[in-house]
Amino acid sequence: MTTNGKNRIFAGAGHGEGKNLGVYRGGLFCLPPGEREWRSVTDGLPENVEVRTIVVHPRNSNVIFVGTQDGPYRSTDGGDHWERLGFPDRGAVIWTMSIHPTQPNIVYAGTAPIALYRSEDNGDNWRKLPQAISPAHCEREGFDSRTIRITVNPEQPDDIYAALEVSGVIRSSDAGETWRDVSASLIELAEQPHLQSSIGGRHCGHCEGMLDSHALAISPAAPGAAFLALRMGLFRSDDRGATWYDTNIDRFSPLTYCRDVIVSPHDPRVMYACLSEAAFSTAGSLYRSDDIAQTWRRIDHGVAAESTVMAVTAHPADAASVYCVTRGGQVIGTEDGEVSWRDYRLPQGVHDVYAVACI
Repeated sequence: MTTNGKNRIFAGAGHGEGKNLGVYRGGLFCLPPGEREWRSVTDGLPENVEVRTIVVHPRNSNVIFVGTQDGPYRSTDGGDHWERLGFPDRGAVIWTMSIHPTQPNIVYAGTAPIALYRSEDNGDNWRKLPQAISPAHCEREGFDSRTIRITVNPEQPDDIYAALEVSGVIRSSDAGETWRDVSASLIELAEQPHLQSSIGGRHCGHCEGMLDSHALAISPAAPGAAFLALRMGLFRSDDRGATWYDTNIDRFSPLTYCRDVIVSPHDPRVMYACLSEAAFSTAGSLYRSDDIAQTWRRIDHGVAAESTVMAVTAHPADAASVYCVTRGGQVIGTEDGEVSWRDYRLPQGVHDVYAVACI
């Protein structure tokens, strides 16, 4: 393994799903600066922990949240020690967490099956939000639809989107007290032959791919727009989800399965997207846009992703450092502004990776 450079990197993994349930080694892993070997982080976390999301506090990088199979946990010392928070439901599987952009004491969490929660005291205590239910467009036997991303509009913070896998998008205009489904336009787009896809979901037939949400991003440089990562590509809305349209990312990438999209914390015009062949595949890539998703270029060079690229993170204080993670256990990163890339392989047996973060 290449020696890690200047940052502390975290990766979160599960134990597998479906036919691979329980096959893989899950957990939270940390690669400290200057070291070669990943450390398994266990202090305070539940036994046999699975971690699907990692969130670094935007104003204090020593405060980190992770979502586990037993609710959210928090570290206040940069990830060395963890504590379970005052979450009301034991056994809730947390798939996403989000910190309010202007009131960082407010934290949101989303689960599978779909439910949303809010804390107003930096995660100490939580309340389940009302009416945040799945429209159940494409729920499948043996698969709990998930709250896969919660995104707060940085310019209109009462405006919140929740991307649901595999059930489209819901939106709240009152900070999460009420929600409405904004998936109708996605279903209409699925009438186009090239946007039709189904792998066995109920209720929706060929439109399942257009409801297979993975991530949602909003840039302060385009506060009226929302960018949605789907199985079928990258889509955009300019009217708060009333209508969506295809950004045609296939103009720039031969791979269009979009698993993650984020906005750089350093430049609101810069975005990153993870593009691969499929949910389970042998190829993936990382793309960058410098013009709010108008054009894209591939930036990972010299290191090959051997499986689906699942998530990307940009260092909160260092614009030169960007990392992505593959389902199969590669963390691929640059610390010199994309000039060179390194492959930090996770320990043997880690093959169900969803989350990456750095401080």
